[in-house]
Amino acid sequence: MVEETFSGNKPKTRAERPKPVFLWTVAEVQKWLRRHCSDYYPLHGDKFLHHEITGRVLVRINDNTLLRMGIDNPEHRQEIWREIMKLRLKTDILEIKDLERNDFSSSIHSIIA
Repeated sequence: MVEETFSGNKPKTRAERPKPVFLWTVAEVQKWLRRHCSDYYPLHGDKFLHHEITGRVLVRINDNTLLRMGIDNPEHRQEIWREIMKLRLKTDILEIKDLERNDFSSSIHSIIA
């Protein structure tokens, strides 16, 4: 059974897919960074803000990018990179599920037709 929660006028279900990372704003990246890299956010959050890192940029960041952004400590870069990689993996899994769902729907429609 799907529970509904209401925020504003738009009903939301728990099964609803989250906003795709590549559409995240700078503010949404800041929120993600604060939540998933909380130990490093006070030290490096401003660097992500200064470089206006959006979701589209976030998933393309690598260790060298973090270094060029001014994150000099290799341990900090490794931890932030690890969280970015988890986010990429989660995003890829959601996209694969969407593809599988679309393939299944196409198969059903061709059987019915």
